[in-house]
Amino acid sequence: MIPKRWPLLILILTVFILSSLSVFASASVDSTQKVIVRSITLKGNYRTRERIILREMTLRVGDSVRLVNLPGRVAWDQRNINNTTLFITVDVASQITLPIDSTELAQLDLTVTMKERWYVIAYPVFDIADRNFNEWWYDRGHDFRRVIYGGRLSYRNVTGTNDRLQVIIERGFSQRTVVSYSKPYIDKAQRIGLRADVGYITNKEIPYRTQFDKWVYVKSDNVLRERAYAALTLTHRRGLYHYHTLDTRYTRNTIADTIAKLNPDYFLDGSTSQHYLAMTYSYRYDRRDNIVYPLQGTLVAGAVAVSGLLPEDNFHFLDLSASVTRYWALGGRFYVAGSLRARSTWPTRQPYFNLRGLGSVTDMVRGYELYVVDGQRTAIWRNSLRYQLFNVRKQLNWLHVRQFNTVPIAAYLTAFGDAGYVSSTVAEQYQSQLANRLLVGTGMSLDIVTFYNLVMRFSGTINGQGKAGFFFNLAQEL
Repeated sequence: MIPKRWPLLILILTVFILSSLSVFASASVDSTQKVIVRSITLKGNYRTRERIILREMTLRVGDSVRLVNLPGRVAWDQRNINNTTLFITVDVASQITLPIDSTELAQLDLTVTMKERWYVIAYPVFDIADRNFNEWWYDRGHDFRRVIYGGRLSYRNVTGTNDRLQVIIERGFSQRTVVSYSKPYIDKAQRIGLRADVGYITNKEIPYRTQFDKWVYVKSDNVLRERAYAALTLTHRRGLYHYHTLDTRYTRNTIADTIAKLNPDYFLDGSTSQHYLAMTYSYRYDRRDNIVYPLQGTLVAGAVAVSGLLPEDNFHFLDLSASVTRYWALGGRFYVAGSLRARSTWPTRQPYFNLRGLGSVTDMVRGYELYVVDGQRTAIWRNSLRYQLFNVRKQLNWLHVRQFNTVPIAAYLTAFGDAGYVSSTVAEQYQSQLANRLLVGTGMSLDIVTFYNLVMRFSGTINGQGKAGFFFNLAQEL
């Protein structure tokens, strides 16, 4: 006969394993044994409202959870809160209280301790105007006349609900004024969100065509391109990991006669203006452990965009895109990631201004950072193997500002291999040497990840054309 106090002894063993941060994998523990969540205590959220934090948790007061599932549930709740990017650090502690009566469930108390970020950041802007640092450094001769200066205001968590107000005023190579406000939840159920954007941008120097997979610029004392837009975005978050977005945007673009003469296909048929209403639906399943620099999890995304919804619109466009990325922990300090992305656009004859193939931060075969490959359809396969050199949290006790005196910093050595393809009907017109052929690139990088979503990447690469390069990026990418 089994003694009546055996269940209590099993729970005592469980508490011991929890306190030593071990995995619940002992043959002595009944994996079906449950505990009930008695309380969730939040600490350190001086500005952030509790409901915003509790929204990210799978565990609720009154829930019962099997012991075998508890460590995983707690770990993902911690990651979900951290992925709001409202906090520098997030720690979750658990405590189990044994029942007096062996027929009752043990009680679980959770304590979430956070350190909030500095939410109001107003800072001067001194940035390069080119696609990335490497193009500016290698192809533009690190010319300081190609810089953007001005100021930005980023006010996160304005009302304590993870909302954001942004004001951007930039001058120099590109003149830009942008105002946006976003609120992730406007309903009591915390599912529906709203964002509004308005922007106005002018340029006196722009790329008017591509030649040999490089942008060719023209400069003037007068404005060569003017862009204005207004957008309203509705979001719906179902559960924790499913995001639906409907973006409605009106855009008006104009160019000087000079650009239309240099490249009549810039807006097609020598036109100097482009105006249209566009609507984009996008879906994202995002279950990554860290959205800034993921090591585990899955990201699936897809979008359908239709431009030219009004009768008077002079630009009609259909854009379909999809991607899937998977991150795995191999054990120890090793991690691997793989990503597939594809995009297709219609009609085949498109304005040069709207042609996009490979060349952006996300749509890039590493090793081709200095090239722009224009086309109507693209596919990219990217792979990374990472080794964690260190992952520490430094406490700067001499700095008495709590939002800055805790510095998490990690470093990873990454080996990568990518492949991509751009299908283009304008390859001959723009003398492309990279379109309509397989592109491959490989190399290694040192990735440094620190607080306030900063990722610094130092890469050495070689591409399929045998060209080697050393590149620096500030990015969030695979």
